[in-house]
Amino acid sequence: MEHDSPPAEMKRVIGLLDTTMISVGAILASGIFLVPATIALHIQSPSLTLMLWIGGGIISLFGALSVAELGAALPRSGGQYVYLTEAYGPVWGFLYGWSALSVINTASIAAIGVAFAEYLSYFAPLTSIGVQVVAIVSVVLLTSINVIGVRTGIWTQNILTFIKVGIFGGIIILGLVLPGGDMRHLSGTAEFTPSLGSIGLAMVAILWTYDAWIEISYVAGEIKNPGRNIPLASLLSMVVIIAIYGLANFVFIYALSTEKMASSTLVASDAAKVFLGPAGASLIAMAILISTLGANNANILTSARITYAMAREKRFVRAAAAVHARFKTPANALILQGAWAAILTFTGSYDQLITYMIFASWIFYGMSAGAVIILRKKRPDLARPYRVWGYPWVPVIFIIFALWLTANTILEAPRDAAIGAGLILLGLPAYFYWNAKR
Repeated sequence: MEHDSPPAEMKRVIGLLDTTMISVGAILASGIFLVPATIALHIQSPSLTLMLWIGGGIISLFGALSVAELGAALPRSGGQYVYLTEAYGPVWGFLYGWSALSVINTASIAAIGVAFAEYLSYFAPLTSIGVQVVAIVSVVLLTSINVIGVRTGIWTQNILTFIKVGIFGGIIILGLVLPGGDMRHLSGTAEFTPSLGSIGLAMVAILWTYDAWIEISYVAGEIKNPGRNIPLASLLSMVVIIAIYGLANFVFIYALSTEKMASSTLVASDAAKVFLGPAGASLIAMAILISTLGANNANILTSARITYAMAREKRFVRAAAAVHARFKTPANALILQGAWAAILTFTGSYDQLITYMIFASWIFYGMSAGAVIILRKKRPDLARPYRVWGYPWVPVIFIIFALWLTANTILEAPRDAAIGAGLILLGLPAYFYWNAKR
């Protein structure tokens, strides 16, 4: 691999539109097609369902705006790795970076790649091996696109995101104007009284669909005017996603009712069939293909910056800090990430790993929001071009939700939580090894 000595940072070439499209594209994946059925199982009230979708978006927005303060103040590649290191010490930053590379982000890349391949089989039937091969090819292709240039990866992201937002917009408009839906579906079941447990399960699923708002921070070292563009892109992207999720669920309920949604395995397809006929299922399959492809491109583009940041500080394999002499991308970090994601795809272990690590993600999210408060006291001299609105309540409310989600996982799935904690702690020997080498 041709490379030069790694500079302090890569070039700032990512603008406001690009940053917003990275965030929208990363969040808008397959979750909105799958989760509405899960919500309908727990919540049979249309009004409460819509309130929970909006509420989950607001909580995620609180997290995004909190982390945006850190990104504006510490605009370096690596995102959470940088913030956790600054606030809590290098061991916490490393454990996050280790978890991101070994499980959190790579297992997500593998899972989304498989989702893409499975929906491709709607148009061209694939065997189980065929699904794995197509998934790996998609990961290799997207990794290659991002190796050959930051702008190449960004343009790919912009095109895919614009297309899928357009498709979602078309589905929502057609669902509202074409015949087939029934306003009575929005009144729901009068005798239904949700339990606190069912609301909790629904909220966990909804927050999962909003996940990936953090990915803007990973490329903070390459964003132009980060003090302005990071917080603004965080706000814009979350407003777009909340609007899409809220309106899409309104259309699903309007077309099907919560009772039919609860028994449907393909809610979006079944809803589209109501007002578009058989062509609706094909349109939804195409929307999922583009959504998963765009989400994985964003994931691949951003996540490799964490590994690059660790290696640049000599806390990981030094070669991963190399910037390609011609393409000016963290090529080795991208290739390492793609290779491990491909291995996870082939072994089929990604789903279980994601189950183990969901709660771990929220531990790190909560710690990142806590870093806003800690660094306000620890580094009062730090230039802060943007200060999170509603401080300290916005980060505190987000931290409370992160603690609740973590505790809920430990209570409901103690085995998964214990294995997830064990996977994180496996990074300790690696940390001591590379720290000693420094």
